[in-house]
Amino acid sequence: MDVNTKVTDPREHVNEEPRNDLGDLMTGFFGMAAFMSVVFFGMVIVKFIFSE
Repeated sequence: MDVNTKVTDPREHVNEEPRNDLGDLMTGFFGMAAFMSVVFFGMVIVKFIFSE
């Protein structure tokens, strides 16, 4: 039985790019927190402008 198959070890991770998972997590968390803070304070300012 002659089968021409190429068997590779899936633990090699040959196509995996090096990534900084903790850095990505912290960037996303603090970026979203900063964005929500800007939205919050913007809505507070709008509330004070329209509440005469």
